[in-house]
Amino acid sequence: MNALAGVLFHFIGGFASGSFYVPYKKVKGWSWESMWILGGLFSWILVPPLAAYITIPNFMDIIRDTDVSVVGYTFLFGLLWGIGGLTYGLGVRYLGVSLGSSIMLGLSMVLGALMPAFYYFVNPSPGKHGIDYFFSTTSGLCVMVGLLVCLLGVYLCGKAGMLKEKGLSKLSGKAETEYNFGVGIVVAIVSGMLSACFNFGIESGKPMADVANQLWKSLNPGQGEFLYQNNVTYVVILWGGFTTNFIWCTYLLIKNKTYADYGKPSAPNGKNLLFSALAGTTWYLQFFFYGMGESRLGNGASSWILHMAFIILISNAWGIILKEWKGVSRPTSRAIVWGIVTIILSICIVGLAKTLE
Repeated sequence: MNALAGVLFHFIGGFASGSFYVPYKKVKGWSWESMWILGGLFSWILVPPLAAYITIPNFMDIIRDTDVSVVGYTFLFGLLWGIGGLTYGLGVRYLGVSLGSSIMLGLSMVLGALMPAFYYFVNPSPGKHGIDYFFSTTSGLCVMVGLLVCLLGVYLCGKAGMLKEKGLSKLSGKAETEYNFGVGIVVAIVSGMLSACFNFGIESGKPMADVANQLWKSLNPGQGEFLYQNNVTYVVILWGGFTTNFIWCTYLLIKNKTYADYGKPSAPNGKNLLFSALAGTTWYLQFFFYGMGESRLGNGASSWILHMAFIILISNAWGIILKEWKGVSRPTSRAIVWGIVTIILSICIVGLAKTLE
């Protein structure tokens, strides 16, 4: 039952992550940096402490009482994760949407899932799996199979995207003038590695989540693990993510003089504020439900794989709903359908792994 609940929570989180950009499409007359930093104020600064306060009223006391090194590393990984998110755009620019996204999401999935396991193999910790777990137990092997199947699904989705981009290029008679595989692959690797740092931040900040968990369990004996224990950790991680994005967006607002967007008479500023706030809040919800899913699955690798798989699945599903694949060739259609089916299969396999423990 815990496994089913965990998969469901990860689905809701993946749906939020895969859908958060839809409200941004309704923003009119503003630059990217204008809407992005405004949405970020909600997703990184306003909503996380509000969610933490509602679920863990004394969360600031937990942060203050935590060892400085724990808070520092958690913040640092949030900072690096923010850089990974910003370089994502460069990877797409030089490799194209499909190839760039596939490489970056695939790397983030693998590194985010397995790197903590290498750490815990060298530095064992109660309740944490080392890398040997994934090759010496039935459940661990099942997780690895699910990871490989999901990567196959990512490859198929990426192949579909490349076929689509190639077809559009032929139709328009234009080539991708900014395509640069050498530069793009370096940027994509950096972005994929740094994007995985969010999971590293969760692992680094686990002592804060453990305190929240123990406090809740002492008040609610015999009721299992605290669903919202990670909410205190998110506050610190997202401080780091906000720092990176705030510096970059402020630079762009000044450089491009787009700070004037907020008072632009021709723009629907009220609606833009509403849609940016909705996008930012929806974006945060992915991690709110991620924490709930992890509390039920109890395995960082499984949770991270499911989280990434659902993001890829929902993103591609939105592409179909919004008719982004309308009119593509039959091989392209087959590739995207098989990619989605394969990712769904991987979700089932990783979900099954929990029941085999």
